[in-house]
Amino acid sequence: MTPPNCQTIFIKGDLLEALPAKALGKLQARQSNASDGEAFRVLDCFSGSVAKSGGLLIETDRRLVLYTSDGAVAEQDGTGASAIFVTDLAEGPVKDGLAKVSPLRSLIPIAHGRMSLRDISVVDDEEKAHARARIRMLASDGASVILASVVGLRGYDKAFDGLTQGLKTLESAEAIDVGRVAEILAPDRLRYEPKPVVSIEDGDHAYDVANRIIAAYLPVVRINEPGVIEDYDTEFLHDYRVALRKIRSVISLFKGVYSEEETLALKTEFSDLMAVTGRLRDLDVYLLEKNLYFDLLPEALHPGLSLMFRKFTTERKAKHRALVRHLKSATYVKRIGALEALFAGDGPAAGPEAGLDAEVYASRLIWSRYRKACKTAATIGVDTSDDDVHELRIRCKKLRYLMELFGGLYPEVVMGGLLKPLKKLQNNLGLFNDFSVQQISLQDYLDGLKPDAKGGYTEQAKSIGALIATLHDRQVEERGKVMANFARFDSPEIRDTFRTHFKGKAA
Repeated sequence: MTPPNCQTIFIKGDLLEALPAKALGKLQARQSNASDGEAFRVLDCFSGSVAKSGGLLIETDRRLVLYTSDGAVAEQDGTGASAIFVTDLAEGPVKDGLAKVSPLRSLIPIAHGRMSLRDISVVDDEEKAHARARIRMLASDGASVILASVVGLRGYDKAFDGLTQGLKTLESAEAIDVGRVAEILAPDRLRYEPKPVVSIEDGDHAYDVANRIIAAYLPVVRINEPGVIEDYDTEFLHDYRVALRKIRSVISLFKGVYSEEETLALKTEFSDLMAVTGRLRDLDVYLLEKNLYFDLLPEALHPGLSLMFRKFTTERKAKHRALVRHLKSATYVKRIGALEALFAGDGPAAGPEAGLDAEVYASRLIWSRYRKACKTAATIGVDTSDDDVHELRIRCKKLRYLMELFGGLYPEVVMGGLLKPLKKLQNNLGLFNDFSVQQISLQDYLDGLKPDAKGGYTEQAKSIGALIATLHDRQVEERGKVMANFARFDSPEIRDTFRTHFKGKAA
């Protein structure tokens, strides 16, 4: 039997009147369960993971309907909330179909309008159904889409084919990918790309590339601001900070591209923008790791953790309110607007390296950073201080930033082969750093507690002390992996690749 199918089409006019008789042969189309004017919302995460997977998620009156790229349609009860996480959904086929959506990203409304529903049955002269279709007609701000889910019944392949072809060949009908429906219903919505691709052409100068990269990442900063303000999920602030960090890395790593005075001013400007977000991001990380912390400690120590997280939640609300005021302030809007205008216009004052060929300049920077990382790694041993391990992490991070920013200048297979082991090493170093920072932060929190029985000092002291000890053990474990992961990154093959593609061009 031909498998059930789902076609997404544009249709003008009444479906029953428009269906061509030759497509149905001697069969007749019957309409039932008609409903008009029900409100609907299209839901997706901000990065568009549902649409990118070829899917479409619709919510109507607390009902969720998921269309997938393979033509399947799943339904289950919804929540009616303004923003929801997949993990918050009840178990069911829609939740299963959204398994690839990040648990850190909320599903938010990206389009809305009114929906009409029609069921069509293709029947013979005895009124026996041979094929069925559920038709959802979505209308939003002048745009409309019809979703036709056609189901063939066993033994009636011709009726299935006839109804499918009849719908596809209607006047003004156009078959489209289901994942494009949201784009059609909300054409003015900007497509989000957290890692914009910056084109680098032969003959480009280092100054031009630096300006282009910063100009590409400033919109990423701006597009995340509403999500930070609405507090849909913590990834808005994370992406906001990453974009600022990428910009800062260009300013600090592209030495000599801008004048000394301009470099210092830009570093200060972007550091100030980052500073106001630091504590809120720290609290987000703690709250995201909440379940892990509880799993690390025996149940008898959970009451102290509960008190601590209660305080973290209260503090987070205050920090978020303060950040919202900052982002909405005239001072912030003026400063970020001035930066946008600067890099959209003539750009900052040029430095002595501004006119260097971009590929020569990039190769020089990458080769230099690679050698510095190797030099630091060579000193790492069992007795090496944590500060030296942190230094290796910072140098690897700067190397990766440069390779990613200038990736377009080199063969993709080369960059992919180098970045894969570097990312693994970075993940290892990142965990080492996280465990270290968390121990220090938790100790600072503990030192700031007042020995007051009312505030649960004893319970918190016991829990936090045990947690610090556990995190220390995990840090030691990650430290033991550093040299093994660096050895993979510093293999003879990778050394030869760096020499071939960066050392020679740098010279």
